[in-house]
Amino acid sequence: MRRSSMHINLLNLGRTPYREAMVIQQHVIDARKQNLIGDTLLMVEHPPVLTLGRNAHRSNVLASDEILTMRGVDLHEVNRGGDVTYHGPGQLVGYPIIDLRGDLPSKKGPHLGPVDYVRLLEEALIRTCGDFGVMTQRICKLTGVWTMAGGSIPEKKIAAIGVHVSQGVTSHGFALNVTTDLRDFDWIIPCGIADRPVTSLELEADSDREPTMESASNSTARNFGRVFERQMLWCESVDQLLTTHV
Repeated sequence: MRRSSMHINLLNLGRTPYREAMVIQQHVIDARKQNLIGDTLLMVEHPPVLTLGRNAHRSNVLASDEILTMRGVDLHEVNRGGDVTYHGPGQLVGYPIIDLRGDLPSKKGPHLGPVDYVRLLEEALIRTCGDFGVMTQRICKLTGVWTMAGGSIPEKKIAAIGVHVSQGVTSHGFALNVTTDLRDFDWIIPCGIADRPVTSLELEADSDREPTMESASNSTARNFGRVFERQMLWCESVDQLLTTHV
């Protein structure tokens, strides 16, 4: 029997190298699959890194290997969905490790479908952007969160989503541009989409609601809990998380 608690564990790893964060994520996934811990949201900020999902095309990485090496940018092939994406300073990355067989909103059968799960992630991020006065939307067949088009200005991508599901448990997740240096996206064609630019909360937010990583992470955690209809339970460390049984 799968355990389903009324909370989601929340652990903010701060700035952590991608490879190290993937090791932590795997430990949490293993514990969740063994039903040793409850659903968990890891939040992190990475040094510059490019990741290629299962559907990635190497041609969407525009920078040469030499340039990436010179800039100290690692490149990782991962098992999430989607194409190539960039993670770096000023970007809030979330790795929800959720058992889709648990008590979740929108669940119609024995488990929540991956598409419905992604819609919940998008909803949490749309509400977070709204906290900073940024109106955002979904675009059919383009996963992620986008600003509204206006006049000759197209929709701009403010958050990317790419997930993986194994034995009913999710991994990987979302990346919200908060104060990201958008010039770093010039190294790639983000998610393989060439005709729409990227943006950040910092560029789009109301002048009286300028975001910081702290305020954005707090807002995201709060909205994540509201959308998934659970309380968020703060954990101080990986050790505390992995020794806290459901």
